[in-house]
Amino acid sequence: MKILWAPWRMKYIKEVDKAKKDECIFCKSIMENRDRENLVLYRGKFNFIILNKYPYNNGHLMIAPYKHTGKVEDLTREELCELMELIVKSVQVLGSEYNPNGWNIGANIGRAAGAGIEDHIHFHVVPRWIGDTSFMTVIGDTKVIPELPEETYEKLIKYFK
Repeated sequence: MKILWAPWRMKYIKEVDKAKKDECIFCKSIMENRDRENLVLYRGKFNFIILNKYPYNNGHLMIAPYKHTGKVEDLTREELCELMELIVKSVQVLGSEYNPNGWNIGANIGRAAGAGIEDHIHFHVVPRWIGDTSFMTVIGDTKVIPELPEETYEKLIKYFK
């Protein structure tokens, strides 16, 4: 048996587990007002953009409403419109900085759909490149991400000021 050590995953496991039990990581990130530390890139009127601390790919952003809800139907027209505008803004920014070949954009709503954070709806914007699924992903069930989220934050923040 081959072992690939990934000790940073334990932090993710603990954070997601804590978020499910105690607190919402989205609400906490916004209330703390420590945007750089929490990787919050932009605060809109109804929604905000935050980098995923445990991304599927470089530049993996999440757009979430300030409103704590797990249901898209709980959002007002204004909240939904701004949410979509921020998804478009995210695509433009990531396109300028990383020039990906494609995108995964969507939301996992509810446990059955794979939502890691069920009680606070959020949309993912994930840049994709041809060949970004390598043998490591297919054979080793391991994703290689070459850039730390903090480095990604430094590259992207200039677009949101």
